[in-house]
Amino acid sequence: MSEPRTARRTGGPLLAGLLLAVGVLPALAAGRPSLNVYFQSTLKDPAYQKQVFQKVAGVWKAPSTAPAVGKKCVVQTVISRDGRVQSAFVSMESGVKAWDKAALAAVEKSSPFPPLPASYEPKTLEAHFHVAVVP
Repeated sequence: MSEPRTARRTGGPLLAGLLLAVGVLPALAAGRPSLNVYFQSTLKDPAYQKQVFQKVAGVWKAPSTAPAVGKKCVVQTVISRDGRVQSAFVSMESGVKAWDKAALAAVEKSSPFPPLPASYEPKTLEAHFHVAVVP
């Protein structure tokens, strides 16, 4: 797995924890798969963000059918203090059911994540996983 190339802040309540292309996926004819994870801005622990990203990237299995370049699936997740996924659902569909199902399955199979950092006070953490095809 490659190291993070960039991190960026969004204008909304979420922080872009890691922005990485998932190198373990097969190349797509029209683009390449990409996994991004965005955390609540109150989480200031890049090591935790990286652990969560790597756990999902490690179990992601790309289906044989991928969406068009520029399309993505977003899986919204709530992680409890002990690292378990309390809820996960597809909030944006890619247009390819198998892709969306695989993205949701990767997040669910990654549970439990490491416990939330002691420095993070809220009882839960919201994370959004974006699984896309990029040029």
